[in-house]
Amino acid sequence: MSVVTNFRTRSFDDVRRTLLDREEIALVDVREEDPHARSHPLFAANLPLSRLELDAPVRLPRRAVPIVVFDSGEGLAERAALRFRELGYTDVALLEGGLQGWQAAGGELFQDVNAPSKAFGELVESERHTPSLAAPQVQALLDHETDVVVLDARRFDEYQTMNIPGSISVPGAELVLRARQLAPDPATRIIVNCAGRTRSIIGAQSLINAGVPNPVAALRNGTIGWTLAGQALAHGSARRFEPIADDKLRLAAADAARTVADCAKVGRTSRDEARRWAGEAVRTVYRFDVRTPEEYEAGHVPGFRSAPGGQLVQETDMFAPVRGARVILADNDGVRANMTASWLAQMNVEVYVVDGLTAADLGEKGAAPAARDAPTPPDADEITPAGLVTLLQTPGTVVLDFTTSANYVKRHIPGAWFVIRSQLADALHKLPAAQRYVVTCGSSALARFAAPELAALTGKPVQVLSGGTAAWIEAGLPLENGEARLASPRIDRYRRPYEGTDNAREAMNAYLEWEYGLVAQLGRDGTHGFRVI
Repeated sequence: MSVVTNFRTRSFDDVRRTLLDREEIALVDVREEDPHARSHPLFAANLPLSRLELDAPVRLPRRAVPIVVFDSGEGLAERAALRFRELGYTDVALLEGGLQGWQAAGGELFQDVNAPSKAFGELVESERHTPSLAAPQVQALLDHETDVVVLDARRFDEYQTMNIPGSISVPGAELVLRARQLAPDPATRIIVNCAGRTRSIIGAQSLINAGVPNPVAALRNGTIGWTLAGQALAHGSARRFEPIADDKLRLAAADAARTVADCAKVGRTSRDEARRWAGEAVRTVYRFDVRTPEEYEAGHVPGFRSAPGGQLVQETDMFAPVRGARVILADNDGVRANMTASWLAQMNVEVYVVDGLTAADLGEKGAAPAARDAPTPPDADEITPAGLVTLLQTPGTVVLDFTTSANYVKRHIPGAWFVIRSQLADALHKLPAAQRYVVTCGSSALARFAAPELAALTGKPVQVLSGGTAAWIEAGLPLENGEARLASPRIDRYRRPYEGTDNAREAMNAYLEWEYGLVAQLGRDGTHGFRVI
């Protein structure tokens, strides 16, 4: 699908100068995640064209933010720029020459996802010489029942997939708050692990920076290193940290975290000032609550979104894709926000911690509300799950599922076809002849935006499944699984070599080699402004 636009272009030199000057810019790769992970500039944020209406209002909250859109010649950038304009964004440009133009001008290209955070982690290890132990060394300590505790710094769901036997789930921002309770004897050795390298390094160095008296080391190469060493992982574990039982431990952690934040030159702000900043139109402002998701839902400051601190440091480009934006963090203990902020400050982010919060300030409960100024979905002709059951008995009905490929493979309506919305025109060639279409996704939120596009392309009636596939499941209707009927390729998600339990050794080794080379890539790129305290 070609689109004629009149968007201006911005050159590699212009974008580079903006990054170096710490001015606001959102360098947006509108391809799907898999091609993005294969090659992109360091600070490119991945916002696929297929989901812009859902993702842009949250991730790009200021409509006047300077946006530079690119692809790799697929024709997506022009379509995305037009859609940004339709969503109310007023400063949209195309990257001159796209991805190829960036490379031709001398720009460095990075692989994988969350490249800024991973490169920063490697820089931290290279400059601070963060202690680490290889998997066989840690296994020997465990086999000999040495006084050692292994703390897993990943999300709890990642920990449950596979973990070091006997380890405890303590997501990254929780480490400094909880380490003294989990290892009260200063002689106890603390090992911090993740799946690869970054969260192990940042987690271990967090404890060291905060002055935890125990000997601390990262598990070198995480569960990848453990697997490559031929050592067995546990699955389905549920060992988690307990609430802090001693206020003295909490206060000690808070003092240490504040000292680290001050050393990193973290800014301070108040609840009222943070609210005023968010209401101004001159800067992009992100407000994050860095506690656990459970704590966030139990009560948080209105206007703050949940971003557990360890993941915020790990996925900064996902949570706050506007480079040069202002980031404001909150917690209720003075530990997690300060430690998270200390890392963001070292990543050249303008970051502030809200001081003086009380329990009364955490008055909003539940999940974060919809983004302000989120677009209204197009009107749709809806059909209930029961109505679709009847309609499927009529020849000529084709169901299209716009959910993620992972969700589709896990479970979908029998006979449904997986489609990526931005590739709808190509996918139509693979579909059977249809007299009518029904579109769905998890909730039908995305399907509602796809419905009029499908109708325009085909000239056929299109209905939206009310409540999406979730409503079909809630009604107890049959499901299928597997990769049959993929009308679009599974490029919406990059297969991470450190996730899951069935990764090829070659892929894991290649991933580690890539991480080892990130510090050199940072040097060649030269736009990061990272500093390590």
